[in-house]
Amino acid sequence: MNIALFDLDNTLLAGDSDVEWPRYLIGKGVLDADHYNRENDRFYADYKAGTLDIQAFLDFQLAPLAGRDRAELDAWHEEYLARHIRPIITARGRELIQQHQANGDLVVIITATNRFITGPIAAELGVEHLIATELEEGPDGRFTGRPSGLPSFQDGKIHRLHDWLASRGQRLEDFDRSWFYSDSRNDIPLMSVVTHPVAVNPDELLRAHAEAHGWPVMFLHD
Repeated sequence: MNIALFDLDNTLLAGDSDVEWPRYLIGKGVLDADHYNRENDRFYADYKAGTLDIQAFLDFQLAPLAGRDRAELDAWHEEYLARHIRPIITARGRELIQQHQANGDLVVIITATNRFITGPIAAELGVEHLIATELEEGPDGRFTGRPSGLPSFQDGKIHRLHDWLASRGQRLEDFDRSWFYSDSRNDIPLMSVVTHPVAVNPDELLRAHAEAHGWPVMFLHD
């Protein structure tokens, strides 16, 4: 059996779900546009540069979820998915997922973005298995605005993948072939431990790294 791992943002999506979510909330008047646009742009620039403080970002990103009724959040997400995410899902990304599924491969989306945002997106893409940054919940089931456990970011993706596979009684080494598709320099650690790393619409550093190591480069969106 083989395994195919996919990053989500700027890989299967022609955009970033972490960027689109606050834009959606700004459009609803939930967030202050000037403050959130400025902070969101700053964090996104740090992410692209490989210098993101993941804990500071999660504090920023998860704060609007804290204490809100889950039914309200789910309704918001349904609207967000329709308006902001479906238009940026790439046809070639869907086709690549379906190709791996047709081949009988275990298909997993592994992303630093939190599960609240990415769970319905993975379902929309027809992917059952998702490794994402988890959210802490209070006794009432509402989000606290804090992450739970290790974020699946940079080296954290390797640890989270190994833990997830172990929960299934598997190891990465059990798979004859393993793919990881990603656009970001932040994913070089995980790309370095699979048998078939693939740079997808890569940033400048990842493209240089891929070319230096003979990794294939592909483009799923313009």
